Amino acid sequence: MTPIRVAVIGCGEFGQHHARVLRGLERAELAAVADVDRGRAEAAGARFGARVVTDYRDLVGQIDAATIAAPTALHAEIGAQLLSSGVDVLVEKPIADSLEAADRLIAAAGAKGRVLQIGHLERFNPAVEAAAAVARLPLFFEIHRMSPFTPRSLDIDVVLDLMIHDLDIVLSLVRSEIRQVHAVGLPVLSARADIAQARVEFATGCVANLTASRISTEKIRKLRFFQPRQYVSLDYARQDGAVFSVGASQQIEWRPLAVERAEPLEREMAAFLEAVEKRSPPRVSGQDGRRALAAALRIRSEMESHAKVVAAAMAGQDDR
Repeated sequence: MTPIRVAVIGCGEFGQHHARVLRGLERAELAAVADVDRGRAEAAGARFGARVVTDYRDLVGQIDAATIAAPTALHAEIGAQLLSSGVDVLVEKPIADSLEAADRLIAAAGAKGRVLQIGHLERFNPAVEAAAAVARLPLFFEIHRMSPFTPRSLDIDVVLDLMIHDLDIVLSLVRSEIRQVHAVGLPVLSARADIAQARVEFATGCVANLTASRISTEKIRKLRFFQPRQYVSLDYARQDGAVFSVGASQQIEWRPLAVERAEPLEREMAAFLEAVEKRSPPRVSGQDGRRALAAALRIRSEMESHAKVVAAAMAGQDDR
């Protein structure tokens, strides 16, 4: 089998993980790494034994596929150009910074019949897959995603940075239109919201409460959902979970989720390469990415509206 020639665009923290995993996959040949910062590109190239370029456009005609781990604002520009040049693309989440930009990527992939996969990593978490297998009619979610502060991804707020992972999971399990959103968020250590809480109500009656913070003292990645006569709990980071059910005697019974632990990023990259090789639809499509982005942007809009109400109330107090 001829290896698929893959380039990694963007050599920051995420990009280096992409390169590490791709270098270890038999189906892939890590053909190049690209970054506008030559020093960062050269460091990644030396570490992973790949060709180095500072302009991704120099790779057109020399690669079959690319993964994009550049800043979110550049996803559509880079991705659309590569897709239009016949290159299959995996774009890190979020798909883009606007719905218009997301549509540009989706249209470019459709026009050329290219694979466009979105890097919603948690879809490939074995614990999430095990929970999805037992999800019948989720009616209530309680989700917490907390991380210590780092200077990474400060070009976007905590909703697009962290909460969007869980939004994607909820949307994949509920498959219903969002009816209403309530949300609050605050910038604390950066210029954008670092902590946010959202309540998302669906047309089916399902409700999801999501909390995300990138200023926590500890790392927490937990999801729980309730459905008729059953409660499912999972820990993303530990890759484990349990199912609690009401038995025939009205007693609570539980069993662990059947999880075979694996690195989600490796599974994500392998799925992308399989879609490229077989010319099959990707597991997380451009439309999936757009749906998660639309939900995230709606939450952001509600956060901004709430902030205006608070500011007006505070101004009124000052006038007294």
